[in-house]
Amino acid sequence: MAQLEVADVFRQFGPSYLEAFGEGMLPSHRRAIEDIVACRTEAMGGHVFQCGGCGETFYAYHGCRNRSCPACHTHQTRQWLEARCAEVLPCTYYHVCITVPSQLRAAFRSNQRDCYSLLMKASSQAVLELCADKRHMGAVPAVLSMLHTWSAAMDYHPHVHLLVSGGGIGLDGTSWRETKGSFLIPVRALSRLVRGKFMAMLKKARPDMEAQIAAEAWKREWVAWSKPWGKGETAVLKYLARYVHRIAITNGRILAMDGKTVTFRNKDRKAAKMRVCTVSGHEFMRRFLQHVLPKSFHKVRYCGLWHTSRRAQRQNLRHTMLLEEAQKSPPQSPATAALTHAPGQDADDDTPNPPCPHCGSPDTRCVGTVGKGHNAKRTRASP
Repeated sequence: MAQLEVADVFRQFGPSYLEAFGEGMLPSHRRAIEDIVACRTEAMGGHVFQCGGCGETFYAYHGCRNRSCPACHTHQTRQWLEARCAEVLPCTYYHVCITVPSQLRAAFRSNQRDCYSLLMKASSQAVLELCADKRHMGAVPAVLSMLHTWSAAMDYHPHVHLLVSGGGIGLDGTSWRETKGSFLIPVRALSRLVRGKFMAMLKKARPDMEAQIAAEAWKREWVAWSKPWGKGETAVLKYLARYVHRIAITNGRILAMDGKTVTFRNKDRKAAKMRVCTVSGHEFMRRFLQHVLPKSFHKVRYCGLWHTSRRAQRQNLRHTMLLEEAQKSPPQSPATAALTHAPGQDADDDTPNPPCPHCGSPDTRCVGTVGKGHNAKRTRASP
């Protein structure tokens, strides 16, 4: 049985969902439905391939490239990860996470663009401010932040992940300073500082919305935590890369679908085990679509030494640190050196031709293209 996809769910329940809720739907949500339904179908056009083994022809259709589509962007995600790994400083890194309290989530849901932007700005500024404190680091670190809005069950759960270097340029602008032991910054102070900054920014940018939020909501603690991930660790980058161009759920987590419900698996982090969740088709679509971001919103941002304005300074610093490490470590043997290569230089970097769906042979070649909306049954490949 073929693997179920989000697109299959949208094709089954999309028409009735649009009929029921289409009038009040955001344009970005409607566009996501349309693109995901059309992804890798005749509607997108594509290429005709011929198998060198069995001689059969088959079609490979284009992806929709919607950033919410779980079937697209594999190549772009790999490129993003390689580019970020090439920028990582050879020092200890910390994974920091800041979560919005439940009392503010309704306001976030109704004012996504403003609230998301202010949340990311307040979080990065708070981290930089605490890192600049001489009691902690006394330096400007490299900070990468990414917005997530979902839990494992696709519920609405806005939070920001930050990858923070455990060292940075001192306040004098020249010296290199590192954290003390495995401690980055106090998370309780971070929680309160983010809350205060967000409240002040919201009051200035959207006084109308700030006035509508109950005073009790501002007394709630924001959940913040920080974990060291080791020297030059890229595990967090790999975790974040999975959701640079897609959201909420991967196709592999969808287990079953019938005429009324969709079943998927999700991880219960408190119990540390996987669970199976069954919801109605409309509920699945609602949970997925609530994480579609506003058009042109930047969910990944770079601050401190990771900001583009400091690219030259960061790269010079990285090369210096790598050179110092190379002088301390033994030289590589020729065999080891031959296996080491820079990101982006893989032999299979170009996307290979798809294997033949009839016989499985990898010996296929592109023999033509087809336009959008063609009829596969009437279209014949070139000889």
